[in-house]
Amino acid sequence: MSSQAVHFLPIVTTSLALPFAWIIASRWRQHPERLHLLWWAIGVAAYAAGTLTESLTALFGWQEPVFRLWYITGALLGGAPLAQGTVYLLLKKRTAHILTAALVTTVVVASIAIWQSPILYDLVESHRLTGRVFEWTWVRRFSPFINIYALIFLVGGAILSAVRFSRSEATRHRMWANVWIAAGALLPGIGGTATRFGYTEVLYVMELLGLLMMWRGYVISVRP
Repeated sequence: MSSQAVHFLPIVTTSLALPFAWIIASRWRQHPERLHLLWWAIGVAAYAAGTLTESLTALFGWQEPVFRLWYITGALLGGAPLAQGTVYLLLKKRTAHILTAALVTTVVVASIAIWQSPILYDLVESHRLTGRVFEWTWVRRFSPFINIYALIFLVGGAILSAVRFSRSEATRHRMWANVWIAAGALLPGIGGTATRFGYTEVLYVMELLGLLMMWRGYVISVRP
């Protein structure tokens, strides 16, 4: 696949992420007490929003509002809502609420800074998105902290779930479900790191693969 063709991969990812988010949200409405489903639905919806901004850039070129939304939905919300679902699944609800308040506050502050930062238009590329165009370079320092938070709970949650669910044959499928979901959620983070070095195309591939892996994990998790 050529480098230019890769730029259209987000269209495929968006077309898959939107119905996936709807499926999870529908299941949460059936079981509103399961807050991890709500956060997973939010996470996949943010995922879809991020790939939608990439799709719009591929089709119509670089646009400032789309770029800012891309950075917020991708760099800040790429894995954190999915990790928050794991928080609600594994921790006490009071602890999860406290962590939610801290996460939401951080994301709101970071989003305001991202929306206010001037743009270095000389660095803008017509069909490629990169955070290097921010004049306030410090706004990019929010994403590593948020992504480390997501990494801790996605990987840590997967390991803890694997230990818990592997003890019984009846729940072992949930162990594999968590492994698939965690691995899929981490792939866009790897792609996001690549964008810091100018390889945005890697992100587009990782997003599609990550979504397919998360969907696989979800299907396993809801299996009777």
